[in-house]
Amino acid sequence: MRILVTGISGTMGRLVALRLLEEGHEVIGIDRRPWPDAPREIDLCRADTRKRPAEDVFRLQRPEAVIHMATVTHWGASREERYRINLGGTRAVFDHCHSYGVKQAIFVGRHTVYGAAPDAPLYHSEEDPPMAVSTFPDLADLVAADLYAGSALWRFPQIQTAVLRIVYTLGPSGTGTLMRFLRGPNVPTVMGFDPLYQFIHEQDAARAIVEALRHGLRGIFNVAGPPPVPLSLLCKVTGRRAVPIPDLLYPLALGRFGLPGLPAGAISHLKHPIVVKANAFVEATGFAPELDEVQTMESFRWSGD
Repeated sequence: MRILVTGISGTMGRLVALRLLEEGHEVIGIDRRPWPDAPREIDLCRADTRKRPAEDVFRLQRPEAVIHMATVTHWGASREERYRINLGGTRAVFDHCHSYGVKQAIFVGRHTVYGAAPDAPLYHSEEDPPMAVSTFPDLADLVAADLYAGSALWRFPQIQTAVLRIVYTLGPSGTGTLMRFLRGPNVPTVMGFDPLYQFIHEQDAARAIVEALRHGLRGIFNVAGPPPVPLSLLCKVTGRRAVPIPDLLYPLALGRFGLPGLPAGAISHLKHPIVVKANAFVEATGFAPELDEVQTMESFRWSGD
């Protein structure tokens, strides 16, 4: 199968692309960033998904399937740029899928779109609405991209579309939202809170994306790994020291004293992180993570060695 991967130069894009090659697929990539050591079998186009060169890839290569991962978080771009890339890019990709006969499309999203709140359910199902905008405005662009991708289910019924809401990833790459938060030796926690954190090894996440493609999924699916663990245990196993900070002082401490800087809205996600049910994805694909919670945490802990 000829498969186009947008955002192919990112960590997850590379892992997915390599798995697709191993399975004998023809892989095409679009990314603004370079991939200097990319396998020669991959036809890589350095372009913005919203620009004409990206559309030319669709028009000339005629991919049968598209895996869309060309999105960014608040760590890597301004609010205006995030809206252009996340919402504008997602819209362009699905429009091209419609125009050039793509049969299958997978949007790789995030479980954080559900939003964090003290009265939220312990386990979110796919029926729960994305509410992150109300508590974390910096996620508004990702929520909009998720909803736009989901709208393809009825706007473009001829495209077999799947929206994957994947939990945090951990692994040796050291990239990703949770890994950035855990990057330093000291992890700021909110005093009195020891919530459950849900994550998946980045290799398992890549395998889940390929499984969604293989099974031709249609609909919205949560994707999770091993059981969630308390933040205190996550810090301990990854070799970090939890630093409890009173709730009122927490915003003042972020970005100082060697602690990571976070937007104010992220604090709700630290106190009430999101945990999802992934039953529908498991039933549809038979997916099970190959690495358990301890192996996943340790892979991140020793990634620099």
